[in-house]
Amino acid sequence: MGEFVTVSVDEDGVATIRLDRAPVNALNRQVWAELGEAAVRCGSDDDVRAVVIWGGPKVFAAGADIKEMAETSFTEMYAHGAGLQESLRELERLPQVVIAAITGYALGGGCEIALAADFRFAADDAKLGQPEILLGIIPGAGGTQRLARLVGIQKAKHLVYSGDSVTAGEAAEMGLVDTVTTADDVYEEAMAAARRYARGPYALRMAKRALDEGAELDLDAALRLESTLFAASFATEDARTGMRSFIEEGPGRARFSQR
Repeated sequence: MGEFVTVSVDEDGVATIRLDRAPVNALNRQVWAELGEAAVRCGSDDDVRAVVIWGGPKVFAAGADIKEMAETSFTEMYAHGAGLQESLRELERLPQVVIAAITGYALGGGCEIALAADFRFAADDAKLGQPEILLGIIPGAGGTQRLARLVGIQKAKHLVYSGDSVTAGEAAEMGLVDTVTTADDVYEEAMAAARRYARGPYALRMAKRALDEGAELDLDAALRLESTLFAASFATEDARTGMRSFIEEGPGRARFSQR
């Protein structure tokens, strides 16, 4: 357990990675390091079948710890910046489905954390954005890259160039957010969705890999990856379970072991 980032796993195999640095979950070096460690822990735990990342009922993460950042030299940030990206790569690379449950603000590094998830569930009063340009810098933990891949280059340019934040509704319209609900319900909605994925087959991990890695390849290479993973899925116990259940009971009734 970290001081500012904790992991808990419920009986359904859903892990909650909880950001907990009052009052606004400002992201200092320790938080980034603990986040990466939490992701590694979830990825190596066979009991974890899905992950929700949450900042609590009031705020997801309002951005970097500006006081710490203002005192950081070029050489320190050059070394530290790689660590920021690696923490989020650990989160992004998790084989399990990851959902960000966003309340309050997800700005700067907070938005970048949410971008590393598979899905983003946001409270209807949440705000998202990449305001780094207003500090005279640019996003450094994937904000210029994951954002553009998710919403398109033009919308990403507007958010990064202007530093403007958008409402949850606006974020949903541009594809930055997947689901909008009330602040009181956003965590439970994310958990309910995560539990559904937690009941899914081992092939979910293969599907995630095919989609995420395939997006970075040319089409021929991506199709080869898909073909390999498709064939590999037939080696799982879940494939036998799913097909037998379909034949005997019809679709959607299989109970998977994730093996």
